[in-house]
Amino acid sequence: MSGAVTDMLGIARAALERFHDVEVDDDGAVTFAHGGVVCAVQGLELEEGLPVLNITCVVAWDLPFETDVPRMVALGAGESLFGTPRVIRGQKGWDVTLRYAFPAAGLEEKAMGTLLMLVVGNASALRAALTEG
Repeated sequence: MSGAVTDMLGIARAALERFHDVEVDDDGAVTFAHGGVVCAVQGLELEEGLPVLNITCVVAWDLPFETDVPRMVALGAGESLFGTPRVIRGQKGWDVTLRYAFPAAGLEEKAMGTLLMLVVGNASALRAALTEG
């Protein structure tokens, strides 16, 4: 992992620690939970000078097959500019994730925190839309 990616993950960790208890995995990924949504921030350098962070949120899992989760997501449940939802047919029900990748170079802690919390807030809104009832 490049120094730029390590630095960006450090800034992401510091920003998230203002809101959540975080853990740093052996591979450098920053993990945390927000309102029932489990999230991981990972980094990579697409090419020299272009560090990118990716946040993946596990929105919900094992939602009943009787609920048309793919349709709900396709019609915009929890729709936002910050994150792309994905519906997967699991063995016990529908699993839903939300991912967002962005160039992280130059983001200071406050801006990083704002961006990450917009994504996490969207994941939480999507979870609420899918699990309320």
